[in-house]
Amino acid sequence: MQLTRQRILELLRDAHIMTVEDLAEKLALTPVTVRHHLDILKSEGLVEVPEVRRRDAPGRPQYTFHLTAAALSFFPKNYESFANLMLNEIQDSMPHDQMERILDGVATRMAAEAVIPGPQAAPAERVAAAVTYLNSRGYVAEWRQEGEGKFVLRTHNCPYHEVSHQHSEMCSMDLKLISHLLGAESARGDRLSNGESCCAFIVSLPVVQS
Repeated sequence: MQLTRQRILELLRDAHIMTVEDLAEKLALTPVTVRHHLDILKSEGLVEVPEVRRRDAPGRPQYTFHLTAAALSFFPKNYESFANLMLNEIQDSMPHDQMERILDGVATRMAAEAVIPGPQAAPAERVAAAVTYLNSRGYVAEWRQEGEGKFVLRTHNCPYHEVSHQHSEMCSMDLKLISHLLGAESARGDRLSNGESCCAFIVSLPVVQS
C-alpha cells in the first residue's frame, strides 16, 4: 500500500476517529491532499463514509473518518501463535483421546455451518456443496468422481498450515470435517504436510435410487 495511505490507516487505528484537518496536521500535508487519499481509501472499502461533527463555533462542518472492519486486515495478527499455545496447553492438560474428542466437536460445529443437501439428493450435488463450503473456509478444494458413488476431494491449501506442523491432530480434524459434511466415513490419501501437492480425501456415498 502507498505509504501515506498506510499511515492514515495507522492514525485512524490509534485515534479511532479523526477529521481531515487532524490528519493533515499529523501528516504535514494539505487538507486537499489528505482528502485525495481518503477518497481512495473509501473506494477500497477501508474508510467509512464521513460523518459530520457538530461545531461549537460558526464555520464549515467538520467530517470525521474511521476505519472499516476490512481495514483491520492490514495490521499484524497473531492467530497462529495463539492457536499453537492453546493446543499445547490442551495437549498437556488432558489425555490424547480427550483432545481428539474436542477436535471432533470442532469439526461437528464447522459442518453444522454448511448447507449440504440431504441424503435424498444426488451424491455429486452433496459433494459439490461440501467443496463450496470448504472453499469458503480457504481450503482451495476441488472434487472428482472416480466411480459409482466414489469421490475424491482434494484441498490445495491448509488454513491451519503453521499449526498443523506442531499438531498433526489438525489433519485428523479435517478428515472428521469431511465425514461430518457428507455423513459418510472418509479415508485419507495424499497429505500437504508430507510434502505432497494436496490433501486428498476419499469418500463413498450411497447412490440415490430413482
